[in-house]
Amino acid sequence: MRHLALSLFLAAGALPAAAETPKVLLDAYAAEARHENPAFAGASAERGRAFFTKVQGKEWSCASCHTSAPSAGGKHAVTGKAIAPLAPAANPERFASAYKAEKWFRRNCNDVLGRECTAQEKGDVLAWLLAVR
Repeated sequence: MRHLALSLFLAAGALPAAAETPKVLLDAYAAEARHENPAFAGASAERGRAFFTKVQGKEWSCASCHTSAPSAGGKHAVTGKAIAPLAPAANPERFASAYKAEKWFRRNCNDVLGRECTAQEKGDVLAWLLAVR
């Protein structure tokens, strides 16, 4: 059932390429989170910030590569490859494609957590990143 709502949302064409915005993606994650947990009360920027900076199961945090200031660029902790700012206010290309967002969430969540992120975790992180100026 994981990603069912987002998958259906994307498959139904409800998220056309030209209309993708971080807010539309956040709404899709919220819909998926409500499907996973009917008690879901909405994404939380504070939970997102805490999740982003907390060292997780694989001894990394999101901030290990993206830094704790996502309006600045980062550097991959292993390869040293430069990473563009993650906050949409600093990098308008971030979260402008549901396909790319899902690709990177899948890869990075597995690297940091050893599992995929839940829709709530993705929504919380995105809510925080949208608040970063």
